[in-house]
Amino acid sequence: MARSTARKRALNTLYEADEKGQDFLSLLAERIEEPGAQTPLPDYAIEIVRGVADHRREIDYMLNEHSTGWKVRRMAVVDRNILRIAAWEIIFNDDVPDRVAIDEALGLAKTLSDGDSPAFIHGLLSAICDDTEGREAILHPENDEPDAQPSDDGQEPGEPAGEASHAEAETGDSEASEDDDIADGVDFDDMTFDDVSDDVAEAASDDVAEAASEQTADPQAGQQDGESTSK
Repeated sequence: MARSTARKRALNTLYEADEKGQDFLSLLAERIEEPGAQTPLPDYAIEIVRGVADHRREIDYMLNEHSTGWKVRRMAVVDRNILRIAAWEIIFNDDVPDRVAIDEALGLAKTLSDGDSPAFIHGLLSAICDDTEGREAILHPENDEPDAQPSDDGQEPGEPAGEASHAEAETGDSEASEDDDIADGVDFDDMTFDDVSDDVAEAASDDVAEAASEQTADPQAGQQDGESTSK
């Protein structure tokens, strides 16, 4: 059976599942087991549906990246599944030339979609064909180094919101905890003046000297305080 027919049968399955909100592979299994009045699904139609189901996330990502104005979830159901089939062939099926994948998609769109769809589908698939870096990143993610640029939401890629501040807070809590542990190991009831650090003793001596100096500078104030006390 010609691959053009297989593509149309795959589109019927993807369209039906998408309309019902059913898992692609679940409906595919039903159609393989019970083809109904139709002939059994061609092998290539089964390969397409399985390929789209297995790589749906990557395919939809590429479509969203290169679509102008319309994200996948807002496209007409038939259009987005025509695009998914062609995108799967372009990215994941080396047996199908990119030009053939686009032409086949346009043929389906001219038959099943409205008047503006073929131009939109052609432009979107052509952009995916030209995006060799994006296709390579999907096929070989292990070679894709993390981007140092922030993502759209201002966070570093892969970094949950607030993680940096949370880490800093944990560090501060850890340091405070260490100080508390040190303090917990000191028995202040048994501490003598000799146990106090030199810095603390020196500060205490300075306070005594300052108080004496103030009293010397203002003896009348001291005398008045004494008189008040005696009274």
